[in-house]
Amino acid sequence: MTHRSPPSRTVRVDALSRVEGEGGLDVQIEDGRVSGVQLRIYEPPRFFEAFLRGRHHTEPPDITARICGICPVAYQMSACLAIEDACGVRVDGPLHELRRLLYFGEWIESHGLHVYLLHAPDFMGYPSAIDMAEDHPDLVRRGLAMKKVGNDLLELIGGRAVHPVNVRVGGFYRLPTAAELAPMRERLLVGLDAALETVAWVAGFDFPDLEHHHPYVALEQPDDYAVLGGRIRSTAGLDVPVADFDRAIEETQVPWSTALHAHLLDGDHYLVGPLARFALNRERLHPAALAAAATAGLTGPCRNPFQSIVVRAVELVHAFASAVDVIDAYERPDRPAVDVPARAGVGHGATEAPRGLLYHRYELADDGTILDARIVPPTSQNQSAIEHDLFDFIDDRLADHDDVALAAGIEALVRSYDPCISCATHFLDVRVDRTGSGAP
Repeated sequence: MTHRSPPSRTVRVDALSRVEGEGGLDVQIEDGRVSGVQLRIYEPPRFFEAFLRGRHHTEPPDITARICGICPVAYQMSACLAIEDACGVRVDGPLHELRRLLYFGEWIESHGLHVYLLHAPDFMGYPSAIDMAEDHPDLVRRGLAMKKVGNDLLELIGGRAVHPVNVRVGGFYRLPTAAELAPMRERLLVGLDAALETVAWVAGFDFPDLEHHHPYVALEQPDDYAVLGGRIRSTAGLDVPVADFDRAIEETQVPWSTALHAHLLDGDHYLVGPLARFALNRERLHPAALAAAATAGLTGPCRNPFQSIVVRAVELVHAFASAVDVIDAYERPDRPAVDVPARAGVGHGATEAPRGLLYHRYELADDGTILDARIVPPTSQNQSAIEHDLFDFIDDRLADHDDVALAAGIEALVRSYDPCISCATHFLDVRVDRTGSGAP
């Protein structure tokens, strides 16, 4: 069916409630074809990099945690790695494993939130998780229960679930005991069963047809599904250490966004996040997660952004199973942190936040004063790729979708990337302007 309308019109979505942040989307249509898509991020700059200048090198974990209430650990860990790199210190052994365990807690709470409360309602035909809960209370309870396990793991190791206070450069202020971790192990096993059920559930969704061909970029380690550090690799052949981030990726300002756009140096946009991690590291998943992926039909790189919900569910399995393994092998370190004495230098750190690669760079003076700071979050890296996917998605559906259906599809596609524009508000204004005599 073809929907006819006046040559010029505007489609407006006044509130996209299931993303974190405030932004907008402008779609320009001329003669019945999409001529441009601009994902507008118009929140005022938050100046965290400026806040860090002049502070002591021990302060970034506490300051950067405030950037995001959903993934504060990602900012803390990337900051710690960068400061430790600048100071010539490497944290490994049991302290490194405890950091991984804390990070798995964040993956669990973030992915659980996204899969069940933010994205699944799109496929189930509900405007919100609250509406979905009326007909499927057990599903929503399962998602909330998994998220709570992640939150409680953050609280146990990090001191609290939001903006943890137990993380410090060099390690932690306090270490959990094996006795404290034992009850959490049992809850993680229950969560693992729920995560396996989640993979089977979301794999059965009806996914819109869309295939993109962006280079995927993620961290890679030879013996692990990379979370804390590694080399930066892409499906297009990029392979550099984290310290060469600036030599591989550049950021540019666009007039319609207060967030920078990132591109590979050849000018190509790229995508970070679960799809990228899975494409580059699938064989390094925990065996339980690798088996779940195969059962769900994911045997190679996934190129449909809507199916990212399946990959996130697989990563839930990985996080639960890997967390159990860390607890089983846990040996309480002799001390909660290694010394990180100040020195002049430049340090780089990158980790895999739930939404993708997160890069930090710090320049320190002799006394540890931060002279310069740079933070590149996942969503800013994905902006250009999101715009290209929206362009193709909208262009293919202009003739056969009215404004209501088109707006709903746009919202669902944007949500598939789980963008974290900020942590304050939930608002997206979508305007589609149709002009030209050939407009449908």
